[in-house]
Parts: sequence; C-alpha cells; structure tokens
Amino acid sequence: MKRTTPLRSTSLGAALGALLLTVGLGAASATAAPHPEPAAPPPSASAGLLDAMRQDLGLTAAQAEERLRAEKAAAEVEGTARQRAGAAYGGSWFDPAAGRLVVAVTDRAKEPAVRALGADTRLVRHSAAALDRAKARLDGLRAPAGVAGWHVDPKANSVVVDVVRDERHTPAVRAFLDRARATGLVTVAETAEAPRTYAAGTVGGDPYYTGNVRCSIGFSVHGGFVTAGHCGRAGAAVRGWDGSAMGTFQGSSFPGDDYAYVSIHSGWWTVPVVLGWGTVPDQLVRGSAEAPVGASICRSGSTTRWHCGTVLAKNQTVNYSQGAVHQMTKTSVCAEGGDSGGSFLSGDQAQGVTSGGWGNCSTGGETWFQPVNEILARYGLRLHTA
Repeated sequence: MKRTTPLRSTSLGAALGALLLTVGLGAASATAAPHPEPAAPPPSASAGLLDAMRQDLGLTAAQAEERLRAEKAAAEVEGTARQRAGAAYGGSWFDPAAGRLVVAVTDRAKEPAVRALGADTRLVRHSAAALDRAKARLDGLRAPAGVAGWHVDPKANSVVVDVVRDERHTPAVRAFLDRARATGLVTVAETAEAPRTYAAGTVGGDPYYTGNVRCSIGFSVHGGFVTAGHCGRAGAAVRGWDGSAMGTFQGSSFPGDDYAYVSIHSGWWTVPVVLGWGTVPDQLVRGSAEAPVGASICRSGSTTRWHCGTVLAKNQTVNYSQGAVHQMTKTSVCAEGGDSGGSFLSGDQAQGVTSGGWGNCSTGGETWFQPVNEILARYGLRLHTA
C-alpha cells in the first residue's frame, strides 16, 4: 500500500525476515550436522495470531499451534475423502476434540477407505448431493425478513433454516417454513438478530473509502485487492486511508454474491500480508486452502481488528434486507461496521472476505464471509502469496 510507517514496516519486515531466517537456519544445520537431531516443528502461526486464538477460543499457545497443524492436515485430507466416498459422501467437518476430520457417508462399505486416510466416519441417511438439491430449492424461494438464511449442516445431516427468534411465529415466516419443510430435509434453528452488512459511514482509521462508505481490504491479488461487493459498484472510485486516489472497482456483485475486485493505481502496491493494525504482527498469506467446518478461523478488519472463532457452516444463503446472498461461510467470529470486505484467515491460508452478520464484538455475534477462491475464479485473479 502507499503509506509506510515504522510500525507497518517493522511488522512486515519481521514476518518476511522470519521466513528467510527459517530457510537460512535449515541450510546451516545441514552443513554442520549430517545427522541432526529431530527438531521441534516450527511455529504454525505468528505470536499475534496465537494471541488472538487464545483470547477468542480460550486456547494456550501450544494448543493453538497443535490445532492449526491438525486443521491443516484435515484440509489436505478432505478432497481425497470426498473422492473415496463418491456418491455416498454426506459432508465433512473438523472435530477439535479428536483433532481429525469427520466424514459422513451413506454407505457403510465406504468407511474403511475413508478411515485409511486418517479421518473418522459417521453413517448418515442423506448424501451431500441430496442436501444440496434441497437447499437449491430453498434458494428459489423468496424469504421474508424474519428468515435469516439457510445452509447445509453435515453434522445434523439436514438443511438448517435460521429464523429470527422474535419473528418465528409471524405468518410470513411460518408460511416460508411450511414450504421449506416440504423438501423433507429441513430443520429450524433460531438466531438472535437478522443479518446485516458491515459497511460504515466515513470515520478515521486505516480503511479504504468509496463515496461515504468505509470498508476493509480483503486480500492482495496481483494488480489490486478483493473485498465485499456491497462496498461499491463497478466503476466506483476508491480512496485510500489518506484520501488520495487508490483504485477503481473493476467488478462487483451484491446481492446474489458479495464480492468485488479493485484495481490499484500507480503509487500503491500489493503485499502478501493481512494487516495487524498495530495490535498483532502482520500475517503472511501463503495460500487459500479451504478450512473445513469446525476449524478455527480469524478475521482482521479496520474497526475491530483481530478476532477469532470457528467455521460453523458452508454454502449458506444469507437473507439480508437488500436481498439474498448465496454460498457464504458462517463463523462464530464477531464484527462491526467498517469491517466489511476484511480478511478471514485460517492459519496462513486466505479463506474469504467479510460480508455481514449480527451482534458486535462487545457482546458477541456471528459473521459470514464470501469464500476467496470463488472470487479469484470469478475475476480470473491470482492471490498474492508469500
């Protein structure tokens, strides 16, 4: 980005320096000792990220590192497990207590092949394909404001419809639930509030601006960055933290989706980090491997900085007042106005950009993000990684 401050330069330099130091130490050890003693595994995340996980997930630093390593292993297994289960695949999630991926299958004969990968299995009635078809039918319905959204829940082996607690018994919500239950695969859950987007009016800080809206940068891509679609329309000018011209929205989608691509002007540049805002060190981004349901996840935004939680659901339809948004990921992480577009990370892997949610970071809440790989594919972008 355009600005260079001692804090920002130091944290980025430290992050990159740590990467280079690891390589240098490896080379030196190989020269000095042909048969070195087994070394402890390197830290899987920065001290700042581990501190955020301690604060929001109640983990010690050692527990956080172990969980990140287990979640990375689970993410690597998930794709192969889906292939081995074939048509019997019923979804999957990460079990923090066991430290392993759990794969649901509809055919007991598929369990040995999946377990051979190091995953646990659970026998269920409905396949993931059947649940996805049921959810797609709900996506074709117009939902009232009292319906917060719906998603496939592999652990419950059903399509869960979230309704606002105080509006569950209104005629419009009851009529929607009657139509939803006709699929035979629906269960109902309650949520405290209706979801809302997290854009905000112009305030000071370290954001980007479009018109009188403040949002947060998601992830650097070669040529610009990705962010939330509700923050600006294609062709809208973007100003940086200092008010100077920063870039232009080249593509934007909202509702339906909630993502956008901003190209940057000369004088600004991209780096493979997520900002710590001076609260935690800047975080290196090394890829975009998708974390499973149940995995830990952290978010950075220009209003509330760093907060962590877990992935609660994927492929959720969220019913905002502006219209429904599809294929969202639900998390237990809090957020507030101005955090829209900001970064969701699992370890050093980019996950998505903040869309909206309910609650706040004083009393808690839930937040949804649009997966980053979908955004990259939609606009033909390449994530800037370390």
